[in-house]
Amino acid sequence: MKHSCLIIDDEFLARDVIRTFLQADPSIHVTDEAANGTQAVIKILQHRPDIVFLDIQMPELDGFEVLKEIWPHHQPFVVFTTAYDQYALRAFEVNAIDYLLKPFDEIRFHQSLGRVKERLSQQAQPKVEELVNRLLHDQREGNEGHFLRRILVKESGRMFLVKLDDIIYFGADGNYISLHTAQKTYVIYESLSSLENRLDPAVMIRTSRSNIININFISELETYFNGEYIVHLTNGEKIKWTRGYRDNIKAFLTRTG
Repeated sequence: MKHSCLIIDDEFLARDVIRTFLQADPSIHVTDEAANGTQAVIKILQHRPDIVFLDIQMPELDGFEVLKEIWPHHQPFVVFTTAYDQYALRAFEVNAIDYLLKPFDEIRFHQSLGRVKERLSQQAQPKVEELVNRLLHDQREGNEGHFLRRILVKESGRMFLVKLDDIIYFGADGNYISLHTAQKTYVIYESLSSLENRLDPAVMIRTSRSNIININFISELETYFNGEYIVHLTNGEKIKWTRGYRDNIKAFLTRTG
């Protein structure tokens, strides 16, 4: 049985070394490569490989940020590769299968690959709960990096990332969410409550059962009736802030006061 593999590193020579070592193993098929963190997220979610050799220091997103982005959607077996040994502890904290310190030789590489194949044969995924907790959940005290910064969207057969900073508000319709930016509206398949748990509450505020608003795009709050408000957004749209989320209004006024 062949296992699919993705090689992610911003240095071509590093990717070439891994690709060459993998050619000696007929059970591994390299499906694609990526040279930066954004490409990595898109290609991992596109190909859904069994194995990922993942560099840590890369442009746009580092290796840990890549894991944070992909983990809700796909959980491959990960081997970190890096020239800096100070990342080793953190790599194992997120249950990477192994950690290869550059430059590594073919013997060390195949030791690592052997560990991955052993896990694959056992069909034993890493501790998903621990990974998700470490990479996705809000750990408040100075850990803003645990919140989403980009959201993957699919459109016309393409996959790309939308920055949270560009999203004016989210609107829910059943199991679908519309992402409204100044330029365009995108649609993803997810519940609003599930998404809310991964958003920074200091920026993204739930205003009703159907909406989460980016406070940076609020231009005015207009008093309505029965304790409700009308939110005026910078793009000219108006959204109701309902009574059921009145506590969030107090939090918003505290942050902007």
